Amino acid sequence: MDWIAHFPELAALEPEAMAILSERARFVQYPAGTTIIGAGRAPENMLLLIEGSIRVQQLSEQGREIVLYRARGGESCVLTTACVLAYQDYGAEAVTETEVRAVALPRTAFEEMIAVSPTFRRFVFTAYSRRIAELFFIIDEIAFKRVDGRLARKLLDLPADEGKVAITHQELAMELRTAREVVSRQLQAFQQKGWVALTRGAVELRDRAALADIAASVT
Repeated sequence: MDWIAHFPELAALEPEAMAILSERARFVQYPAGTTIIGAGRAPENMLLLIEGSIRVQQLSEQGREIVLYRARGGESCVLTTACVLAYQDYGAEAVTETEVRAVALPRTAFEEMIAVSPTFRRFVFTAYSRRIAELFFIIDEIAFKRVDGRLARKLLDLPADEGKVAITHQELAMELRTAREVVSRQLQAFQQKGWVALTRGAVELRDRAALADIAASVT
């Protein structure tokens, strides 16, 4: 049970709950690009991520994608938990961004632990409350904050190699939860001002100070 060290909140699990984990949990591994939850892929397990990153995204009827949140090592995947709790599919999907190592807890074991362990219940619902807070933040950004400032902040936050951020317009649109056309228009406006230079699959940051000024307008 060395993997428990990745989840400090579970360190104080009651003996009965620890026994359930020891007997019923199993290790799973997914390569990058695996759809864990999606059409026809409803999970029967709660996932506790040891290493890697999972992107949870919403798909519209028109096929547009927006990123809701990411789950990383040391966290549970709240979407898998929601599916296990509610016995239903959700209109979102979870995709591995990197190779992922995780612990899978079957539905029956999950329900037993919820029933017998206050520590486990606190772990589950604390994760829920954090994600709900993140979703309120997303709603606030989409409804009340300008796209130009959000785009500038995202460009500054992303890793850059010699001033170039390797990302497509579509990927930026997913991150900002808006349409690709909106992002493309705004990037072209930045380019006309000399703040960025657009190349295929990348954005070169030429005036970080100007971008930082615009980003500060949405904080």
